[in-house]
Amino acid sequence: MVLALTASVAGCASMPGTRAQAAAEVDEAWAEANGPLLAEAIAGPWREASNRARDPYRHPQQTLAFFRVGSRSRVIEISPGAGWYSEILAPYLRGSGTYIAATASAPADSAAAKRNAGLKARFAGNPGLYDRAQYLEYDGKAPSLGAPGSADVVLTFRNVHNWVAGDNAEAYFKAFYDVLKPGGVLGVVDHRAKPGTSLETMKKSGYLTEDLVIDLATRAGFRLDAS
Repeated sequence: MVLALTASVAGCASMPGTRAQAAAEVDEAWAEANGPLLAEAIAGPWREASNRARDPYRHPQQTLAFFRVGSRSRVIEISPGAGWYSEILAPYLRGSGTYIAATASAPADSAAAKRNAGLKARFAGNPGLYDRAQYLEYDGKAPSLGAPGSADVVLTFRNVHNWVAGDNAEAYFKAFYDVLKPGGVLGVVDHRAKPGTSLETMKKSGYLTEDLVIDLATRAGFRLDAS
């Protein structure tokens, strides 16, 4: 599933019949301003071959355009893992935006700690691409992602099922809402379960229904823009 959710804005409204036209105009303006820069980052020779091989399946250009991740945005990516999207987003945002890789703290000898160390080493090892990338470590049980209203976009790729399984998804969605500016975008990608799948089955399988994720986001204050 791919969901774009917006941090609600008090008093926001649109006149009947104008929403589709406005969305089309925004998409066209976004593509003109950001499309070539994003395509350049995705085509970057610095990307690992194994990561580039996943492009036909993960569709990074379409996904980031769908979330309208502008080159001037302040973007927080949650749990970037080994950095599949980091090697696109950090160079893309380096000139005029801000990329923040946010990871949960982990025991020193754990696999998660090793992934975190590897990501930091990647940033340090190639300053021409990553010198302006920021790294944020937070408490996974009580996540806090920065000053309230300080981010334009929060992105999470294939992570929500882990938080649902750990019974702390609500804390994460609250943290996303708190750090986003009013009208900011939360972009969610995860494995989709069939409608009506039980919570117990979802926790075991790692596949989530769209309704569950939308409910988690809505209760935190978001509204669904598109999926």
